Amino acid sequence: MTVPHPAERSRHGRGWFEKLAEAASNLTTSPVFYCFCLLLVFIVAHAVGLELTWQLLIGDIMTAVNLLLLALLKNSERRAEHAIQHKLDSIAAALLEQREGHSRQAHEELRKAIGIEDEF
Repeated sequence: MTVPHPAERSRHGRGWFEKLAEAASNLTTSPVFYCFCLLLVFIVAHAVGLELTWQLLIGDIMTAVNLLLLALLKNSERRAEHAIQHKLDSIAAALLEQREGHSRQAHEELRKAIGIEDEF
């Protein structure tokens, strides 16, 4: 049994999990999220002087969130990797067609692969 690549799972656009993974990736790479984590760990857990039980509870919650974010970020990373590979494959195919003498078709495929729209 093989598990399909995240980019190949949904054929009709991005699903709810892909949208969630992208939103999590955008949020967790922001300075605001870093400051929130720093604030949570140092100020709330240590400076306030919470009891050990509460510090352990906060640690458990942070561990669970960490594992969930890891899964979401890995999904986002794999989708980006797949998109880059698809573009590279299209560029390589266009260059090969150009070398074989099909320059007009190769030029159109190359423009499509790198996302350039016709300006005329």
